[in-house]
Amino acid sequence: MSPHVAIVTDSTAYLPQGAMERHGITAVPLTVVLGDQALEEGTEVSARSVAQALQRRTPVTTSRPSPAMFAAAYRAAAGAGADGIVSLHLSAEMSGTYDAAVLAAREAPVPVRVVDTGMVAMALGFCALAAAETAESGGTLDEAVVAAEKRAEATSAYFYVDTLDYLRRGGRIGAAQALLGSALAVKPLLQLDGGRIELLEKVRTASRAIARLEELVVERAGSSPVDIAVHHLAAAERAEQLATRLRARVPGLGELHVSEVGAVIGAHTGPGLLGAVLSPKG
Repeated sequence: MSPHVAIVTDSTAYLPQGAMERHGITAVPLTVVLGDQALEEGTEVSARSVAQALQRRTPVTTSRPSPAMFAAAYRAAAGAGADGIVSLHLSAEMSGTYDAAVLAAREAPVPVRVVDTGMVAMALGFCALAAAETAESGGTLDEAVVAAEKRAEATSAYFYVDTLDYLRRGGRIGAAQALLGSALAVKPLLQLDGGRIELLEKVRTASRAIARLEELVVERAGSSPVDIAVHHLAAAERAEQLATRLRARVPGLGELHVSEVGAVIGAHTGPGLLGAVLSPKG
């Protein structure tokens, strides 16, 4: 990592721990509230605990990090020698995390560029990696921001959920509101569009929806160099099967990450989530 530009993101990036350590990326945690317990994502609550709570119909909510948490992360980066910070976060359409980071950046001891990537999960993670790699190669603060924004613009995220009920409860389904009346009769495919979760297609069965998810990724990837992440919640077998098929069908595949989402995203999608993030390289 360049000693001059530090990269900060939030816990919804779901970057592999090894990648965070290798690139010196800091993730500020969001909070998940299970019943009356407020717990930090990544250290105090697991996605599996959230899935179980949702199945028991225990109230589950999420909240942004406080500005003070971001301020502490910025001070730590400056104290470690950074003279500029790129702070990359999940879509401001979904969370107040970006706003909290902006508030903290005003009082930071070094310049902080806060970026609303419009992304979440590894769609955000790939942006953080792009910024970190640019910084490591000697890039300036502005160049690291541009690299992240360019990666965000090129990245696509598609996902399948067993039910829209959890997204409805959290108010995160945007145009997919139109599906609510028939949610039990369809299996929706969703996408990130303009920083929001939007309906992409309606499919009648889970198997057809997952097959269509695979086709979307293969079509979008073409033969160009791409990195892909497959996410799931309590659906590890589905995720591994999808990853295996993508390895065989995407000729330009670079990195392929397979992981269970964290507690925050899990709280809004529910068990059965299967997602694919496609991020062109270069």
